[in-house]
Amino acid sequence: MSDPISAAWERLAALEPVTLADLFARDPERTAKLSRRIEASLGELGEVGMLFDWSKTHLSHEALSAFENLAEACDFAAAREALFSGGIVNPTEGRAANHGAMRGSGPEPEVEEAGALLARMGMLVEAIHDGALGEVNHLIHIGIGGSALGPAMAVDALTRDGARVDVHVVSNIDGLALEQAFAACDPAKTLVAVASKTFTTTETMTNAASAMKWLGDNGVSDPYGRVVALTANPDRAVEWGVDETRILPFPESVGGRYSLWSSIGFPVALAVGMEDFRALLAGAKVMDDHFRGSEGRDNAPLLAAFADQYYTRLRGCQTRAVFAYDERLGLLPDYLQQLEMESNGKRVTLEGEPVSGPTAPITWGGVGTDAQHAVFQLLHQGTHLVPVDFIASIAPGDLLDPAHHRALLMNCLAQGAALMAGSEADDPARAYPGDRPSTTILLDDIDAATLGALIAFHEHRTFANAVLMRINPFDQFGVELGKAIAKRIDAGEGDFDPSTTALMEAAGLR
Repeated sequence: MSDPISAAWERLAALEPVTLADLFARDPERTAKLSRRIEASLGELGEVGMLFDWSKTHLSHEALSAFENLAEACDFAAAREALFSGGIVNPTEGRAANHGAMRGSGPEPEVEEAGALLARMGMLVEAIHDGALGEVNHLIHIGIGGSALGPAMAVDALTRDGARVDVHVVSNIDGLALEQAFAACDPAKTLVAVASKTFTTTETMTNAASAMKWLGDNGVSDPYGRVVALTANPDRAVEWGVDETRILPFPESVGGRYSLWSSIGFPVALAVGMEDFRALLAGAKVMDDHFRGSEGRDNAPLLAAFADQYYTRLRGCQTRAVFAYDERLGLLPDYLQQLEMESNGKRVTLEGEPVSGPTAPITWGGVGTDAQHAVFQLLHQGTHLVPVDFIASIAPGDLLDPAHHRALLMNCLAQGAALMAGSEADDPARAYPGDRPSTTILLDDIDAATLGALIAFHEHRTFANAVLMRINPFDQFGVELGKAIAKRIDAGEGDFDPSTTALMEAAGLR
């Protein structure tokens, strides 16, 4: 007899595929049944309003029931409670994942600690805005991975109308990235934020040392006095030369790609102000409360995971595309690539056994309407089946003729309709097969609160997928081997394959 998890997958695999057109024809209430509206008033911090529509996916009532059985077999409720209660959800490293506590969702001691750390960051941000460190017009934020992608995305989304401090996020070890930031900044009016959990990350610390040299070479008498450290290792930051009054710690149990809510969000707060940063946190907590308090198909992140698993596991889709029909979310696909692929790009289960099916698909995407003239040919007429997420805002981000935003929204909705409907033609080259899936996320606006809820939705979606796949989304050992080999190359140690050896010689590395 098969175990409950295998039995649930067998039930799902036995379902006959039904076209999207037939699913709508069978159930006139399908759109309402597969749409979720999440909204909340946050008082002075704003409002959250967002509509999710999964009706253009191939999820049937029978599939949803089977996925709910799968979630129960995987003990989803217990895993979710462990996430919010400080349980060990990262077993390979023996850690909790307390990023939720940074926004008020978690065990009381961790929430209180997060509140104190937030207040400490707030005092520094407000002191800088008040001129305590002199005139500050620029911040060069140095980090990599989650220490850069989250801040870059949030700053880009929330500062289109201007920023209190001009923020430049630098992650690449390529010196051109740092030189570009230097060229845009006045060193006498620039702060440097160094974001590293361990304060030992090679790329980050190399860039930080070059930033110190740039400040010194350009007349700043005390370069280290212009540094703010964002780290879970304050002692190391002090050793490096940062005064403890400008060190903003965060807990070891907050992983890099989930760290935006901690002091890693300092550049966001400096750019938009603490009130908007608190709104970002409050919006995320709205999604936390929904995720924790809703069950089965009523739970938006879990329902999204059901769709993800349907296409990855049952339809063999190797990629998932995300298209933001709003310039303010232009960096969201990049952010989601790391969140989803570093979290769920795994090959063993929680028990260390090989997984029985595919795990994370390749996440990719772009900005509409640009993408329509670049990659949508493949989506509509190519041989790959690619589930698509469309994300748009009802409120425009510009003050131009409303025709701009109207055309943007029309194109967004039209693409989802076209993917589903397709079109017949006598000439095969002009025919569209249709029956291609999409999900639409329609935001009331892109403000700090709604952005926070949107990011938290994707965090919980990623976690829900991991639970259904029985993998650990909170470690990332896959990035370590390349780092170790790079250190061996630098030290001139070890033998390498003939190709690598030849390339090292050609590049002047030996």
